[in-house]
Amino acid sequence: MAPAHAPFLPQGRAASVSLPSLLPLVAGWCVLYGPIYAQLAKTLWQDEANNHAPLVAAVIAALLWAMRRDLSALPPPRRSLPGLSVLAAGLVLAVTGALSDFPLLSMASQIPVLAGIVLMLCGAEGVRRAWFPLLFLAFMVPLPGIFLDALTGQLKELLSAMSVDLLHALGYPAARSGVVIVVGQYQLLMADACSGLHSLVSLAALGLLYVHLIAVRGGGQGWRGGGHAALMFAAIIPIALGANLVRVLLLALITYHAGDAAGRQWHEAMGVLVFLAELAMLIVLDSVLVAAARYRATRQAT
Repeated sequence: MAPAHAPFLPQGRAASVSLPSLLPLVAGWCVLYGPIYAQLAKTLWQDEANNHAPLVAAVIAALLWAMRRDLSALPPPRRSLPGLSVLAAGLVLAVTGALSDFPLLSMASQIPVLAGIVLMLCGAEGVRRAWFPLLFLAFMVPLPGIFLDALTGQLKELLSAMSVDLLHALGYPAARSGVVIVVGQYQLLMADACSGLHSLVSLAALGLLYVHLIAVRGGGQGWRGGGHAALMFAAIIPIALGANLVRVLLLALITYHAGDAAGRQWHEAMGVLVFLAELAMLIVLDSVLVAAARYRATRQAT
């Protein structure tokens, strides 16, 4: 029989959690963060750099729901003070962020608030088991504008220089002035989206989730382990930058051969295609690493 105050569980029931038993926590979360989400849905979440945040929230909710029986089976902590302290600190951050209209602080407060709730109900072991949803919450925190502008500018300079060098190597008349690429009679101003930073953040979130699901939650079974996961995640940056370099090159070539109107028409569609290509490359890399591990195992066996 479960303790009378076991987390998420009515007295006398084994590890079985129903949605009604979680409604008070869900309601409190919605009261605290619902207005903030509504505000961000009209502002920052409209921007390509942060539009992955709602998907991240849905993934975290799904992961926690899938873990509910494991968490509820844990014995309740002997002391609630550590959890209360962490929760209180998170609530202070949330209120401060809301009052000062500072969404970065409000979104960052979700991590200590959720950690405090888990710590109060399930103890330190619960926090250890829920480490990934807590970590994944960081992808809901909007990046500071100063940081975004600085890094975006550097990436645009790098990709524009590499694009012009490659266009020269292919025999096209190309030059650049800052982030303006001149190819033939056309001038192309590299947009922020072409820097690759926006897709890099989104790809990092999806890549981390993919690595977690195939390598961590899978317990490193089969041909995937910690080294496999590290290589997969390390490949995200070169994949994102390489794909956006191809994007800039293709847009330059389309503009040169089909005109400025064709280049503008392909600009938005190219962003979606590039992101899908990045995901495909990540999956292909996973397959290649698994095949290499199998090959090494076969060679060692013989």
